[in-house]
Amino acid sequence: MFLLHEYDIFWTFLIIASLIPIFVFWISGLLAPASKGPEKLSSYESGIEPMGGAWLQFRIRYYMFALVFVVFDVETVFLYPWAMSFDVLGLSVFIEAFIFVLILVVGLVYAWRKGALEWS
Repeated sequence: MFLLHEYDIFWTFLIIASLIPIFVFWISGLLAPASKGPEKLSSYESGIEPMGGAWLQFRIRYYMFALVFVVFDVETVFLYPWAMSFDVLGLSVFIEAFIFVLILVVGLVYAWRKGALEWS
């Protein structure tokens, strides 16, 4: 039978974990200085007046470069558990990891040929 009192520790932890951030934000709101001068209300707080418009267009290459970086960064996250438990998992997992890396290498070669890795 489902007994609700078995979860008392969980609910206590959940309530405390929810109240601590609320309490910290409340205290910081009370203690923080509330003076808002013209420098604080400007678009940049560095003290230098902005030159030109705020709308700048960036080339798509920067986004493609970042996307390729993120893909290979996530690939490292997936390969790490395989490498740490390689001796336990056996040959079938090695073959799966090899196919995974092979697919990523094919994607890297495709991105390289399309020019997505050229910075300038």
